[in-house]
Order: sequence, then C-alpha cells, then structure tokens
Amino acid sequence: MGPQRNRISGLGCHAFSFKVKVTFTQVTEIKIQEAIFIMSEPAVKRTMKSNTPAYFRKAVPAFLFIFCLILPALSQQADILLKGGHVIDPKNGIDSQMDIEIAGGKIIRVAPDISSQDAKRTVDVKGLYVTPGLIDIHTHVFVGSGQGFADGFSSVSPDDFTFKAGITTVADAGTSGWRNFPVFRKQVIDRSQTRVLAFLNIAGNGMTGFPSEEDINDMDTRMTSLVAEQYPDIIVGIKIGHYRGNEWTPFDRASEAALIAGVPLLVECHLPFLPLEEILKRMRPGDIYTHSFCVASDRECLLDEKGKIKPFVAEAKKRGVRFDVGHGGGMFHFDVAIPALKQGLIPDSFGSDLHRSSMNSGMKNMLDIMSKYFNMGMTFEDIIFRATWNPAQSLRRDDLGHLSEGSVADIAVFSIRKGTFGFVDTGGTRLNGDRRIETELTIRGGKIVYDQNGISATGRIDSQGNRF
Repeated sequence: MGPQRNRISGLGCHAFSFKVKVTFTQVTEIKIQEAIFIMSEPAVKRTMKSNTPAYFRKAVPAFLFIFCLILPALSQQADILLKGGHVIDPKNGIDSQMDIEIAGGKIIRVAPDISSQDAKRTVDVKGLYVTPGLIDIHTHVFVGSGQGFADGFSSVSPDDFTFKAGITTVADAGTSGWRNFPVFRKQVIDRSQTRVLAFLNIAGNGMTGFPSEEDINDMDTRMTSLVAEQYPDIIVGIKIGHYRGNEWTPFDRASEAALIAGVPLLVECHLPFLPLEEILKRMRPGDIYTHSFCVASDRECLLDEKGKIKPFVAEAKKRGVRFDVGHGGGMFHFDVAIPALKQGLIPDSFGSDLHRSSMNSGMKNMLDIMSKYFNMGMTFEDIIFRATWNPAQSLRRDDLGHLSEGSVADIAVFSIRKGTFGFVDTGGTRLNGDRRIETELTIRGGKIVYDQNGISATGRIDSQGNRF
C-alpha cells in the first residue's frame, strides 16, 4: 500500500508540496524554477480530481506561490533587533559591524543591514561591541543557609552577579558532590535565570571543609560517575581540589570518574603535598588546571625562580591541558601572570572563582579579570575568544559561546571606557590601565536581563534635576 495523502476537505484534492528553502541567513529563499514547475497547471491537474473547475485549477498555483512567500516572513518576525553593533563571534570568524535578529529565544539572523520594519523592539547598539554571552567556568554558587560553601553562606547566588558582567553561563567548581548535588540542582540551578553548569566534587558532600572534604572513604568513583551520567546537560566535569595528604588516591579516583563519565577533570590545586610535575603528567588533554597564575603555599608555581615557564608546564600545555585563571581572593598575581603571558602561556579561560570572600577583593567579577588582561596587552578579540567560545570548548558545550543562527540568544553588549584605572591583584599590587570593559546590555535566552544605561528602553525623558 502506498503512502496516504492528506486531502483538503471539500475540494477533493491532494495537499501540495513546494520546495521552499527557508534559512536563517536569508529569511525566505524560494527556488523559483522548481516552485513554478510544481505549482504549474499540469502539476495541479495531477493532484486534483478531473471534475475540479478549470478556473480553480488556474487560481490555486498563484495563490500558493504568494502564500509561500509571506508565510515564512510572518513566522520569523523578530522579538529583538540589535542594530549597528560591532559583532565579535570567534567561532564564526565574525569581527565587523552586523545586526542580530532574535525571535523565540533564538538567534534567527546575523547580517550587515537588517530592516527594523518588522522588529517588535529595535535596540541601537552602534558604537558598542556585541559578543556571545560570557562563560565563567569557576564559580561557587551552591548558596544556602549553612556554614561554608556547600549549601552555605560562603557561596553566592549567581543571578546577583552574572548579568551585570555580561555572563550568561557559569560552571560551579565542585561545591557539591554526588550526595548533595540533587539539593544544589533543586535549590539553585533550577531556580536561576543564569545557566548554571557544574563540576562534581569527588568528595561525596562537596566543599564541606576539613576533615570531611578529604575523607578518602567518601570519594566514590562509581557513584560520582553515575551522578555525572545522570545529569549530562548540567554536570560538565569532575573536580579534585582540597586534599592535604600525600596519597594519589583522591586524584586518581577523580580522574577515573571523569574518564568513565566522559567529562574533563578540573584540578583546583589545593594539593600541597602532590608535586606539580606529576599532577600535570596525570592530566589528560582537555583537563583543566585552575588557579594557574599565582604564588601560594599550597601549590607549586608554574614559573621557576627566574620567572621562566617550567618545561613540564609548557609540555602539558602542548599536550592539551587547559589553564584557567581562577582569580579568587588570593590566587592571582601580576608577577606570575604578566611573565607567563609574555612567554605565551595565555589563559584558556577567565574563571573568576567567585564566592563571598573574593567578590569585593582584587577580583570584582570576570569582566574585571578580562580588563586586567586587556591592559596587560591582550587584544580585545582574543579576550572575547577566551571568554566565550574557548571556555565552551573546555566544558564540551558546542551549543554555547557563539552567535550562530539557530543558537540560543545569549548575548552581551559591551563598551570600552577610556580613562585612568587601577587593577589590583590578590597580593595588593596595582596595575595602572587606560581601558576598562563595561557591560551595557545582557540578553539571556532571548530576553533582556540587564541594561546598564537603558539603551533598550522604549521611551525617553530628559533629566529634571538641577545642574550646577
């Protein structure tokens, strides 16, 4: 029996097929010759009963041709049009003035000059930079009423800090373990506007402090990997972080759990008795080393006493180990970061290590870290790459960190403010700078969630105050 065909009620004719190609780069493109052939009178005759009136057979092709011209345009009306901005999208190689259309939470078109006639809201971003929403891969956001980090007051609520810095996605750096991850998901992840991903701590209860956090008996490879596999859309890696022993068991169990789950290992290197060279040797390509550019009592510096990158560090970088900033309240020093940058050890991501004790210190947010590197000599384009598409690759989330047509509309709009600024590391050293990156607008999932200067406002009113 052949395939059944739908019939138009009362007309006794088969449903028509048109070869209409609708793309995001050109909202409606019709293959005219094919459409004319398929909608021609002979084609219509083949799909209609012989007693269908001739005038109707002649009118239908024209009607259908017009219908297929207007239908896609109606279905692609933009909710938001960002007009006239300088778009930087490293994944797609875009670094020029472009407009961006957003509809239904998705980016539907990126092009040089899009008409604003049919857009519900047009935002003039001329003179500003438009980028993918930023990704902070090192945060602590399992906030709660308890002590410490896991379900505690030392963590922070993500929405309170992300959007004002142009951040649309964060990864929590192992604040939860397999035992309390469901609480974290229900309490924070599911209730946040910010997209919250997570590294799962090898310690069963996550960052509960010593001694429970370094209890080897609670470091379960099987359960950790099982929970990671249960939440593949949220859990992006396994973390080993705080352990003051000299055994390799915690590290090896975390590494094995990551291998089983098919995710990277995050090494938050508070491992004072494990040598750095051996740590890096045990890390696989794609694994992430954080707190990279500092001098601290619980880790070995990446640079030698002469300020040169240690050979085994360079080798690890060459093998594909990724190095994250992980600034925090005590883990970033200019006298390490600047020599490393000059020698080619560039951070793969600008993880902030955001938590209650770090957010008001030398590190304000991830955007502050980016501004530091801007004044250290990195190009703005490279900074955006390492704040968007590159961290998305570290998290193995190809759906994030870019402005491809059809992708989720997570977008940040920035200005570069010129003046005299000071940037401070965690040792109290100031870097004098003349540029600061500032957030103007943040869009998460197609909705405007932050607007510093009201550029998306629908009305204007002049200042009513006195001027002195």
